[in-house]
Amino acid sequence: MSRNPDPDFAARVHASFDRQNAMHLIRATMPVIAAGRTEIHVPHWDGVEQQHGFVHGGVVGMIADSAAGYAAMTLVGATDSVLTVEYKMNLVAPADGDKLIARGEVVRPGRTLIVTKAEVFAVKGDRESLCALMQQTIMVMRGKAEK
Repeated sequence: MSRNPDPDFAARVHASFDRQNAMHLIRATMPVIAAGRTEIHVPHWDGVEQQHGFVHGGVVGMIADSAAGYAAMTLVGATDSVLTVEYKMNLVAPADGDKLIARGEVVRPGRTLIVTKAEVFAVKGDRESLCALMQQTIMVMRGKAEK
C-alpha cells in the first residue's frame, strides 16, 4: 500500500463514520480501521430483515459500499474526502447469520480514482460464510471536506 499522507487517518475515518446517520440506523460499527482496509459489523435484527428473514440485500450493499469507501479514505490526505462513483455487487448467498461483517480493501490506490473491493460475510457462531462480493471505484475529492 502506498504511504499514507495523513498520520491521523484512523481518527478522521472514525469521526466520519460516526457522522453517518444511516450507519446508526442499522446499528453498524467499524471496529477495524487500518491503512487500506476497514471492517463494518452489523448485528442481525428484525429491522434489517427482508421477507424471508435474511438481512436485506440493500443493507449488504450499504455496508460493502461504506467499508470499501472508508478503506479508500484511509489513504487520502487530511483535507480530502472520497465519494463512490460506481460499484458492482454479486450477492452469492443469503445474508443469514447472527451478524454481518463487511471487509473493505483498497485494490489500487490512485491520485484521482481508487479501486476497492469488499467481501461481506454472514457469521453464525464462529463460522463465516461469504454472502457478497463487490468491486468499487472511488473518486478522491482533493481539498473538499465532508459536510
